[in-house]
Amino acid sequence: MTGTRDRSRSDETRAKLLRAATTAFAEKGFHATTTRDIATAAGMSPAAVYVHHRSKEELLHLISRAGHETTLELIRAAVRSTSDPAEQLTAVIREFAVHHARAHTTARIVNYELAALSPEHHAEIRELRRAISAELRALIQRGIDAGVFRTPHADMAATALLSLGIDIARWYRTDGQWSPDDIGGFYADLALRMVGAG
Repeated sequence: MTGTRDRSRSDETRAKLLRAATTAFAEKGFHATTTRDIATAAGMSPAAVYVHHRSKEELLHLISRAGHETTLELIRAAVRSTSDPAEQLTAVIREFAVHHARAHTTARIVNYELAALSPEHHAEIRELRRAISAELRALIQRGIDAGVFRTPHADMAATALLSLGIDIARWYRTDGQWSPDDIGGFYADLALRMVGAG
């Protein structure tokens, strides 16, 4: 029983440090953030970071991997929600945009701190990003093949749509004039126009 309690407490501490690292990286950037900043934000001593994580870079990797895996599953779930390519694209882009607004703090780190990852971790995240891009490209290509979309460039359309969604994390503010749902609806409509949906 004690072992289970210790594991649970350790998991809670690791999660607390991840939340603190997310806040610190978002405010200062990865390179300007120290392990002391992370520990202070978590209400712990700097040594606690190294008890639970190998390095500051490991924290970044965990944040980035979780963010990309969440995004990939979000896209796959939206695709599974219907068989119509136009409805699939609407669902994917709406969810993608809403997610990048609601989770803008994490999304900024996930998308704009990639260069700080180790080569091994960068390669892992690059594969997740390729999978995300491939899902959207395949969806657009299915729409083209079905005569639903008129764009001649599935690759370029997918890249443009992903770039627009990712950039939300850079400019979105919770006190701004648009809600995540406002942005999601607008971006979904924009996506259909970009692919030339009938």
